[in-house]
Amino acid sequence: MHDQLQPAAETANTKHERNKAAVLDFIEKSVNQGDIDGASVHFGESYTQHNPNIEDGARGFREYLQQLRQAFPLIRGEVKRIFADGDFVIVHMHARREPEEAGLAIVDVFRLAEGKLVEHWEVRQPVVESKLHTNAMI
Repeated sequence: MHDQLQPAAETANTKHERNKAAVLDFIEKSVNQGDIDGASVHFGESYTQHNPNIEDGARGFREYLQQLRQAFPLIRGEVKRIFADGDFVIVHMHARREPEEAGLAIVDVFRLAEGKLVEHWEVRQPVVESKLHTNAMI
């Protein structure tokens, strides 16, 4: 009887890297390229949204992004840091709706299941020049 080789169980590190790659691709396609269809491949069967300006589900995100890109066709997001822990990926990003504006410092938290985005939280604040310290916001 032949022993069939079984694939090794996915390590936590491999899972974290896979999840980070999925989130990075999602951000690049959705925000920077406006490729809503390309970004949509990363959604799970359900998608719970905690941003109060976006409806639940992939359709809600698609509609939000279409409106955002229509109003701000030059919108861009630059990922500064990305972390993974379990099924969660946390992204610290500098987003600009227009190239000349200071933009927003954003922290997105995604929960993934089997490599697909299933939940999202977002915290944002304007990048300001006048601060009580010399530390960068992004």
